Amino acid sequence: MMDAKIEKAIRELLQTDRMGQFDGKCASAVRSAKRQYPYLKIRLALVLPYMFNRLNTEKAYYEYYYVEIIIPEELCGVHYKAAIQKRNRWMVDRAHCLIAYLFRDFGGANETIKYSKKQGKPVINLAEQK
Repeated sequence: MMDAKIEKAIRELLQTDRMGQFDGKCASAVRSAKRQYPYLKIRLALVLPYMFNRLNTEKAYYEYYYVEIIIPEELCGVHYKAAIQKRNRWMVDRAHCLIAYLFRDFGGANETIKYSKKQGKPVINLAEQK
């Protein structure tokens, strides 16, 4: 009974989360995996669509949590409204698979999943798993 309530609460949280919370939860899971499997070469990199002022104002945080911060060269000069989608495609092109939490059939995450499938990359959608 309690397990079902916890799972329901997590699903609701993920469905109502604002953009970025899922990324943070995934980063936390990668850091946990690094501690659990120290013999594996697990690296946590942050890929940004463009430069953020937070990189300067919170420099110690980013240097502590991420092995590297990448702003793809291909995104230089790209309008900021298009940069996130282009960054997502850049990451898919370099990934072996995609892990997402998608519960609706529109928006940027949906476009990224469609692109990943078109590229023949496996997609693990946590929203589809129960």
